[in-house]
Amino acid sequence: MEDLEDGKGDSVLRSRVLVILAVFGSLAQMSFEEFQQSTTREAAPPAGISLALQALWHDARGDWDGAHGCAQEDHSRDGSWVHAYLHRKEGDIGNAGYWYSRAGRSVPAKVTTLEDEWAAIARDLIGR
Repeated sequence: MEDLEDGKGDSVLRSRVLVILAVFGSLAQMSFEEFQQSTTREAAPPAGISLALQALWHDARGDWDGAHGCAQEDHSRDGSWVHAYLHRKEGDIGNAGYWYSRAGRSVPAKVTTLEDEWAAIARDLIGR
């Protein structure tokens, strides 16, 4: 706060705004395709993404436990949606049903593939 009071405030504030824009601006511009590609090209999830998207990122890399951990940490409806998908993927339909309910979503039709559901969730979360 001292910097804001001694005349350096404008440059400090401008720096902070640029950092925020760098983090959140790149997330806002991320496409589904870029997110999907990051699962094979990057060693870690893209910076600044939600826990629900982190869970999908880990799942795409075959790390169900890592994905489940992120989904468990996210207490939002989005986290519950991903949590439901993960339990559906492991074949625990009863547990998946509970999480779909917490997410305010219906259990997908049996013809819905896991790949299609993953993509639908990711597109929805990225598109916000």
